[in-house]
Amino acid sequence: MEHIDWQLQRFREGAESTALVWNDTLCSYGQLFARYQQWLGELTAAGIGPGDAVAVIGDYSPASVSCLLALLERKCILVPLSRESRDQHAEFFKIAEIDHLIVIDAQDRAEIRRAGERRNHPLYQQVRDAEIPGLVLFSSGSTGKPKAILHGLPRLLEKFRKPRHCFRTINFLLFDHIGGFNTLFYTLANLGTIVVPRDRSVTRVCEAIAKYKVELLPTSPSFLNLLLLARAGENYDLSSLKLITYGTEVMSERTLALANEAFPNATFQQTYGLSELGILRSKSESNRSLFVKVGGEDYKTKVVDGTLRIHATSSMLGYLNAPSPFDAEGWFDTGDAVIQEGDYYRILGRQSEIINVGGQKVYPAEVEKVIAELPEVIDVSVRGEAHLLMGQIVVATVQMAVPIPAAEMKRRIAQHCKGRLQPFMVPAKVQVVTESQVNYRFKKIRR
Repeated sequence: MEHIDWQLQRFREGAESTALVWNDTLCSYGQLFARYQQWLGELTAAGIGPGDAVAVIGDYSPASVSCLLALLERKCILVPLSRESRDQHAEFFKIAEIDHLIVIDAQDRAEIRRAGERRNHPLYQQVRDAEIPGLVLFSSGSTGKPKAILHGLPRLLEKFRKPRHCFRTINFLLFDHIGGFNTLFYTLANLGTIVVPRDRSVTRVCEAIAKYKVELLPTSPSFLNLLLLARAGENYDLSSLKLITYGTEVMSERTLALANEAFPNATFQQTYGLSELGILRSKSESNRSLFVKVGGEDYKTKVVDGTLRIHATSSMLGYLNAPSPFDAEGWFDTGDAVIQEGDYYRILGRQSEIINVGGQKVYPAEVEKVIAELPEVIDVSVRGEAHLLMGQIVVATVQMAVPIPAAEMKRRIAQHCKGRLQPFMVPAKVQVVTESQVNYRFKKIRR
């Protein structure tokens, strides 16, 4: 198929190179191509053909990756799902109108099942009429019900035709995440190596980096914070890391500064993207700067009313379960509040997460970075809570190894914030916990 012929040709050229490291087993590009060809026969035998919506539950294993490629070839609509979202799978199957389900287990064995949820969604019909493969991703649902995002895959894959740097990469972001999908196809397009940790704990990720001399770690600020708290660099040789990219949520100045100290030989690059638009090319102002330039030849950006708007050729076709968010000219409101300096933006956080205290705006990340300076604090998340008189008040949930009474922690926080934050930004309520403040996607929980 013309959409991936160039990709398969590269596989043949680099047949002896390692494509994947999974369960400490190396899979070459030649082996991956052979598994892809095997899948073509299995899909045909199962009656899976063009236009079928197929959910694939797995990770970046040889069977899962080759299955995605074969579904692309068959011009199917791909619905990759991670095992971590299993509680929502039944809902996802209905929303995505799944025809078939492929489950790939921890031993890389596959089972194909008939699902029969098809209801001929009009957006699916566009993909079927165009005779192209599609991709469905689900939003995290952090601000409500998850949205099902439909892409025409040729638009997303076109940018990978141009050869770029080749890295040994940990694919940290999950199988059903736009960042994980982007990392996978970028790496395959450039004949790099995807290293899959046994799980995404700090220990397992560091073991994989040290053992396989990983060069690129794409991750989230929350995971970087956990990495620093664990002092992982003291227990594992992480010196092979050349590039650490971070995105999916707001980075704090403190975490970025500490990460630069911990990895002085690595380049830090902020990434930016959304499931609705794909991953934009980005360039950080410097290793220690939170300002980033985003865009590229396929993207246009502008700021309206303090939020970032983007026009992209790789935009989704639409939501399966929500109205189109694009304006008449095709611009998408990201909902991200930004500060602009020349060609660079600093991302302040989602507009929906901004706390309105008596008409004054409070950005959770600004409060979190100050509270995180307290030595006894492991992590902190800040959110707004409805208030009869003020509209909202600031609430901080503080993670501590050794908890203390909330009233005492509130006093310490108020004392520490004095002179650092405006009075309306200081938390009016404090909760003390010992459990982690990040979800399975390693993003901060603020609900």
